[in-house]
This record gives sequence, structure tokens and C-alpha cells, in this order.
Amino acid sequence: MRTKVTKRGQVSVPSQVRKKLKIGPETELEWVVEGATVRVIPLPSDPIGAFRGSGKKGMVKRLLGDRRQDRQREDAS
Repeated sequence: MRTKVTKRGQVSVPSQVRKKLKIGPETELEWVVEGATVRVIPLPSDPIGAFRGSGKKGMVKRLLGDRRQDRQREDAS
């Protein structure tokens, strides 16, 4: 997909991209320049909510178990 930059430096985000990435009127975009390439990253309004559910199943239980073992080792010392 291609878009053009207007005389005022504005860019339109194609509707297919907006729908797929859930970009709305108030969505902030982060522009990252990497050499001759630019990445545009939509920033969620609620970053914690957007991150929720992205971890592997059972990781919280494993983390709590590891912490429990660490505490037991510290108490034994």
C-alpha cells in the first residue's frame, strides 16, 4: 500500500491498516527512524490493557513458585 505526503506534511493511513491495527481518531502514532526506514507504531490508549493476555499460560504460577523458592532459600541462609 502506498500513500502520499501532502504539501502540509500530512499522511493518510489506509482504511485497511486502520481497521487491522484498530487505529482511531485519538490514536497516537510513534515514528521510529531506522537508517533510511521509518516504522510507524500505534500506541494504545491503555497500554496495560493492550498487554493483558499476551503472556504464556502458567507463567504467573511459575513466577510465584520461583519467588517462593527464593524466599525459602533466603530464610534458610
